[in-house]
Amino acid sequence: MRLGVIGYGARISHMIKKMEALAGENVLAAIVDVRNEEIKKRLESEGYGGKVKFYTDVEDMLSDCQLDGVCIGTRCSLHARMAMKVIPHHIPLFLEKPVATTMEDLVALKRVYEENGSPKNIVVSFPLRVTPMVKLAKEIIDSGKIGTVEHVQAVNNVPYGLVYYQGWYRDEKETGGLFLQKATHDFDYINYILGIKPVRVCAVTSKQIFKGNKPAGITCDKCEDAHTCPESPRNLELFANEKRHGEGCCFAIDTGNEDSGSAIIEYETGMHVVYSQNFYSRKQAAARGARFIGYKGTLEFDWYKDELKVYMHFDSRVESYKFTAENAEHGGGDMALALNFIDVVNKKAESVSPLDAGLLSALMCIKARESARTKTFQDISWPE
Repeated sequence: MRLGVIGYGARISHMIKKMEALAGENVLAAIVDVRNEEIKKRLESEGYGGKVKFYTDVEDMLSDCQLDGVCIGTRCSLHARMAMKVIPHHIPLFLEKPVATTMEDLVALKRVYEENGSPKNIVVSFPLRVTPMVKLAKEIIDSGKIGTVEHVQAVNNVPYGLVYYQGWYRDEKETGGLFLQKATHDFDYINYILGIKPVRVCAVTSKQIFKGNKPAGITCDKCEDAHTCPESPRNLELFANEKRHGEGCCFAIDTGNEDSGSAIIEYETGMHVVYSQNFYSRKQAAARGARFIGYKGTLEFDWYKDELKVYMHFDSRVESYKFTAENAEHGGGDMALALNFIDVVNKKAESVSPLDAGLLSALMCIKARESARTKTFQDISWPE
């Protein structure tokens, strides 16, 4: 199996290693990246020497190198544009989320996808929907055990939120805002479990912590407050047992991204979902999961606890399920996605995380972002 990569970043290199572990062989055959020389040296140190071809142009790679599949791991603002180059070649595609960061790119991607027959060989990087926890939740809910779900309360308190304020993620032009960075996963697994259509959203975001008046571009070694700042390398390591995620200052005037956000999503049946995310929670305050509430019972789960519970409303019974996913990235979802993509490449399966899901989740996030900006309800519908 020979795979080409467009944008060999940390996330996609991690997924390539998963695929190689499952395939039992090196699958990386070609790379397009602006950092080719740097990546070449790294791969040589990892034993890939001479096995990978490097290109500076996507079309050159696609026409010159016989590939079984392509993986896109560029920065977020390029995901859609790179995918639009690959889809017409009708080759299996692994696409990182979010599938687009602007409405213009999202609509263009949808058009290219549909013009090429809406292929089933595109796997969007939504690992949460294929975790054992979500699979069990969907199985229980689909059985009718807790009744029809009429309310969902979902939360994502991110303990590593500094990554969005210290490294390249601090640039909102790249991230598109943090609904597209984090909620895109959560909206997707909620949609997957519910199996009904979202129709309207209202949202609010705030930036209360990671803001300030430090000069743009300042770094800790140039800051007179580095000794007392809780986010300096010294204090993070000494007192929080953490490390920085980049050189940027969390409290400078050029720090992008909101630091919390919430959305209410109405679905076609009239039920609604309440979702909230936060980026300055730390350590044991971390939480990611949801409560699905029906008339007969409530189901809840949390990836940080590796636990799912079912509370029955009409008898004194609580069912608990414990998962062992401590060392499994994204609750075991990464390995499941890697295996599915291998099966897609080998024509043994269709995508378990199709582009339709990626398009819908990105649309919801962009509409939530617009709702927060304009303080209005937004229909979750495509522009004419």
